[in-house]
Amino acid sequence: MSEESVPLKPLSRAGIHKLETALIIATLLREDVLQKIRESTERLTRIDSLAVAAGAFARARAGMTAEQIAEDLGRSEATIRHLAGRTEVAKLVEETFRHFANEGVRIEVPALFKGPEEAESSLKRISELESKLKDSEERLKVLEEKLARARELAKELVEELSSVP
Repeated sequence: MSEESVPLKPLSRAGIHKLETALIIATLLREDVLQKIRESTERLTRIDSLAVAAGAFARARAGMTAEQIAEDLGRSEATIRHLAGRTEVAKLVEETFRHFANEGVRIEVPALFKGPEEAESSLKRISELESKLKDSEERLKVLEEKLARARELAKELVEELSSVP
């Protein structure tokens, strides 16, 4: 999205959606937010809260009331007021918006690797894990075959013991 296509004060439903989307993506891709999501046991809750907070913020910028925002997002008015308040996620969305206001709407995609060495190390680790997975799958297959033979033998023994007077 370019700076011109994302209004900071949306006047239309399309403008609201553009600002909302930019806020969600830019906030989500912040390194500190990514780290919190990686460490969190409640990833979906964090991401959902971020989406609702960004949606509420964009709609508030368009002049909608809390009641209208709640209806539009399918959430309770209390939830909207809570998320639009001083919650951590609301602060993150506001920081992203201030960044947009000061420097324009640019969404930075974080680098996956810190350098070629890290990328090479990751590829090597992936290869090692693939090899271990293949070995584990082969051992599993052998164990399943042994288990099937043991079950068949147990069945035969039960049948033999059942026929003994």
